[in-house]
Amino acid sequence: MIYLLRRELLLAMRRRAELINPLVFNVMVVALFPLAVTPDMARLTLLAPGILWVGALLATLLSLDTLFRYDYLDGGLEQLATRDTSLSAAVMAKIMCYWCFTGLPLTLMSPLLGMMLGLPMAVMPVTMLTLTLGTLAFSCIGSIGAALVVGLRRGGLLLSLLILPLYIPVLIFGTGAIGAATAGLDYLAPLAMTGAITFFALALSPWVAAGALRLSLND
Repeated sequence: MIYLLRRELLLAMRRRAELINPLVFNVMVVALFPLAVTPDMARLTLLAPGILWVGALLATLLSLDTLFRYDYLDGGLEQLATRDTSLSAAVMAKIMCYWCFTGLPLTLMSPLLGMMLGLPMAVMPVTMLTLTLGTLAFSCIGSIGAALVVGLRRGGLLLSLLILPLYIPVLIFGTGAIGAATAGLDYLAPLAMTGAITFFALALSPWVAAGALRLSLND
């Protein structure tokens, strides 16, 4: 597993320009939103949880279709499927690598973006925790959709249609936790639901995505 993760990290470093795109996109969404809606800080504070989460969701979708595509095109997936190494372990390594270069930077940027939207500093730990769990869930769930469309040309649109409904519960509970913390209410229930969805997806998605990849390879 450590070898596979190291391999994925080295391959990802060769495509650093592609990895920066989601981060730039997220910053642009958050920065332009006040210009399109209102510069009133009080209203922006109410909208901030939704803005941060929708920005993170769309930024994750931006490069998700490339999760397995390069390995599919150069035959790397076929080699992984025929080696002694479990394909689900390779999928898990890809998920963690993708999250490290996409979800983790989005989470680390969230305090700065939250301050731009007027979120109190006391809410930042909850914001970072929910985004850590949520972006990991996005990566896990998205890996299943990416595996299903890996053999299709221009499968990005179909990928979005497949996984967006599955993202909605994470989005609801994540924004609910930040909104409750901002209002001074108990946020543990939505935070616990976000964590439960994340760990459930983390446990199942490598196996489901590996099965979907085998179907794509056999087509």
